[in-house]
Amino acid sequence: MKPFNDTKLRIFGPIVLFVFGTIFFRLNWYFELSLPDIIKSDLIALAAGFTCWEVARRVIMSLQRRFPDLSQTQTRFKWLLALVPVLVNFAWFIRYVAQNVANDNVWELPDFVNYTYSIGIQIFYCCVYMVIYEGIYSLRKWKQTHAEKEALRKTALQSQLEELKSQINPHFLFNSLNSLSALISENPAQAETFVDEISSVYRYLLRNNEDRLTPLRDELAFIESYYHLLKTRYGDGIDIYMAVDPQYDDYLLPPLTLQMLVENAVKHNVILPELPLQIDIRVQNEQLIVQNNLQRKTTKVASNRIGLANILAKYKLLGEDQVSIEDDEDYFTVRLPLLRAHQLTATP
Repeated sequence: MKPFNDTKLRIFGPIVLFVFGTIFFRLNWYFELSLPDIIKSDLIALAAGFTCWEVARRVIMSLQRRFPDLSQTQTRFKWLLALVPVLVNFAWFIRYVAQNVANDNVWELPDFVNYTYSIGIQIFYCCVYMVIYEGIYSLRKWKQTHAEKEALRKTALQSQLEELKSQINPHFLFNSLNSLSALISENPAQAETFVDEISSVYRYLLRNNEDRLTPLRDELAFIESYYHLLKTRYGDGIDIYMAVDPQYDDYLLPPLTLQMLVENAVKHNVILPELPLQIDIRVQNEQLIVQNNLQRKTTKVASNRIGLANILAKYKLLGEDQVSIEDDEDYFTVRLPLLRAHQLTATP
């Protein structure tokens, strides 16, 4: 969030408070004191007002830097309430000192009534400082959070659109039909199996497009069907190894996550029988790990870079930021947190 420019507020705020305080707290002075005493008193009040405004501003902003989130608003208020006695007594003390210096160092201990009256006024001023700066900060923070959520919603909608495009991708369908056409004459039994697998793939794609989460069991079953199509097309050029303990079957993740990761690996790497693409899918410490060996294509691959961004956006919408992407010279590895139903937080 950009720093708040409060220059005008710092200049005119103390003046407005001075006028307000004059009208409601010390208007009688203008009828009781001499003109030199009135001028002296007003100058002290203005100087003390600017000083107290700056001190309170720095205290409030330091707490906002230390506890910046909207969820920490209650913590900031607790600290502010704890600091109110310090701030109001500081405000009283500088006025007391200034007043005595102005009166030729005639130091007199304040009586209890005058002290409590002055402290009451300073508490009011302190509340004004807190309402102004904490109110502006909370409003700006809420707007920022709202804008980020809107951006995430748009990203999620874009993700759904891109997924729908990939589901009806004519290129993928064309390749699948070509493979099927070749199998019909060469191996009718395998062609029948291929038809079943392609049917399963498209059924899953269409059924899960709008789901927020899906069990890992279903994602793995889908990848088996998807792998069958890839294997038919690339033969010994691709291998997918899945080693997932059944205890993780009911864990949840965004639908089509595995498909996007596998498709990403296929799209960006050389796939040849002598240089097979190997994709490992496993679970470790409640994290789904998808890793493939790197053998990047020498020709530039057209990419809108939306796949991984969609996965990150989906997890962020779920309140999960622990997505890890590692790209070294040998392997490309993505680590995704697996979710359990009782761990999920409410998301818009």
